[in-house]
Amino acid sequence: MSDKYAPTPEDKFSFGIWTVGWAAQDVFGSASRAPMAADRAVRKLAEIGAYGVNFHDNDVFDFDESDREQNIAAFKKALDETGLKVTTATTNLFGHPVFKDGGFTHNDRDVRRFAISKVMRNIDLAAELGAKVYVAWGGREGAESGGSKHVQTAMARMKEAFDILGEYVTDHDYDIRFAIEPKPNEPRGHILLPTIGHALAFINELERPELVGINPEIGHEEMAGLDYAAGIRQALWHGKLYHIDLNGQTGPRYDQDLRFGAGNVGGAFWAVDAVEEGIAKGQYTGPIHFDFKPPRTEDDEGVWVSAAACMRNYLILRDKVKAFRADPEVQEAIKAARVDQLAVPTLAEDETWEDVKGVEIDVEGLAAKGMAFERLDQLALEHLYGVR
Repeated sequence: MSDKYAPTPEDKFSFGIWTVGWAAQDVFGSASRAPMAADRAVRKLAEIGAYGVNFHDNDVFDFDESDREQNIAAFKKALDETGLKVTTATTNLFGHPVFKDGGFTHNDRDVRRFAISKVMRNIDLAAELGAKVYVAWGGREGAESGGSKHVQTAMARMKEAFDILGEYVTDHDYDIRFAIEPKPNEPRGHILLPTIGHALAFINELERPELVGINPEIGHEEMAGLDYAAGIRQALWHGKLYHIDLNGQTGPRYDQDLRFGAGNVGGAFWAVDAVEEGIAKGQYTGPIHFDFKPPRTEDDEGVWVSAAACMRNYLILRDKVKAFRADPEVQEAIKAARVDQLAVPTLAEDETWEDVKGVEIDVEGLAAKGMAFERLDQLALEHLYGVR
């Protein structure tokens, strides 16, 4: 009997090597699992039905690059034998102590130059492996105290770094775009470009804004108390959704990195609804990427159970979203809530401000009329709960 929730390549599910390869160390305890080589991660992800992988440079080889050539060769061999695609790549500018004050905005000029060089070297590898998006997460770009970082100057250095990298990919004719990954805090107390809105505003200041979009993550947005699905929809409206990171989170706390579908289940439902809308309209063509961490409680077998559950939960929620949108009762409720009227321009084609300045409406009648949102939301919950 076939499993309708078994992933296929057409689903374009991808994982970071660092997700399943996380040895489960944290600030309170040492690793509870053994380190995992990148080539093993590729092979195991292929076994459970993944389509692609994303990698940091130091997911594949050590920081000192002493094992670079042999580990890249093993990584390529696993990709070739499994058929998995390298969808995206990124650079570790947060793990080594040299980056304790960041990479692109470090107060020390030598570190900034080294950080940009490290990114360029891995862009070369990403291009060789066919990656189309290069994710930029500035986890150490920030401060804990107000006097330690001049923010306006730091933003100028951030812009300088992205302008240099934009010139680099242009000069090399690489078919690569950059995706900024916002996060409000952790590991730094306050991280620069903390939200989708901050990142979108920053992109407008770049020399090549067309090369740069965003990569929002569920956990990062919910850490700031924001609505991930709404952020996705705004990014789509701007034409700047270049990549997505899906995981689970339960509100504004530390970055939990739960498997997708855990934590805020209602938020996951609307996130799938937003992503699927973008796919249907041709606004998003990238992978469905999972950036989670199997908990410290799990052994190696549990890692793959957790990873497979991310894909399965997306497919389950996709089915529920489709059923919700196709439900005639839902469509009636949408009309009753006047959601369809929002698509009608406030000014008619031949109108100007003069036509609305003196407009008269039934203020008391409209004020007394309910919006019927509760009925619509209840229908969504009933689809999510599996009773419709």
